Amino acid sequence: MSVDIEDPWSYEDHCSALEAQLGGFVEVVEHADPASAVPTCPGWTVGKLLKHVGLTHRWAEHIVRNRVQERLSSREVPVTLPDDDSGYPGWIAKGGESLVATLRSAGPDAPAWSWGPVQGSGFWARRMLHESVVHRADAEIALGREPRIDAATASDGVDELLTNLGTAAWIAERLAELRGSGETLHFHATDVDAGGEWTVTLEPEGFTWEHGHGKGDVAVRGTASDLLLLLYGRLDPDGPFEVFGNRDLLTRWKEKTAF
Repeated sequence: MSVDIEDPWSYEDHCSALEAQLGGFVEVVEHADPASAVPTCPGWTVGKLLKHVGLTHRWAEHIVRNRVQERLSSREVPVTLPDDDSGYPGWIAKGGESLVATLRSAGPDAPAWSWGPVQGSGFWARRMLHESVVHRADAEIALGREPRIDAATASDGVDELLTNLGTAAWIAERLAELRGSGETLHFHATDVDAGGEWTVTLEPEGFTWEHGHGKGDVAVRGTASDLLLLLYGRLDPDGPFEVFGNRDLLTRWKEKTAF
């Protein structure tokens, strides 16, 4: 649950950033070994990661293009896979181009089902941007690179994640366990001025969050890029952060939210 779901980015901002991320993603994986393990997605190979990303893009494109109004599983969308693993980068590029074109054609207010608290094409432009951002980071980590997400994109990604976590229990049941008795977590991006601080409060019925400076039972300082990857379970709290207060609370949050 969120008490702050307004997004300062425009719809075209999300479409343009998604287009750029897709181009960067393809460059990262173009010559990658599909059999390489992806440490941040246990049990996955690069080939499985690429398949997941391509299928997710086509799922979102199908929903927006067809103005789907009811829950639709990605398995229900007709998709033709590449003949072999070497075809995945080009397949992702083609699917990404279709996705961006469909989103732009639909505009920001097209009716479309979503699994989040906001319905319509606007949800999917933002969701696919950050889906691509995080999985590009997965690919970079698998290839031994250090992912770097620009601060504005990462900050919007933290907003988007906190906005949607409350309705994401269908992805991982443990997300429904984000409850407590008033414990607070404060995240502070050291490279973002306005909107770069978030306070999460665990309550008996779920959690709420808001922007603003404050003290938490645990406080974490780091770049927006690193905070986004921490919140997605891609970085460990013992990584490039300053952590103050109840580390056990931060560990519990990470164990529930990593997906």
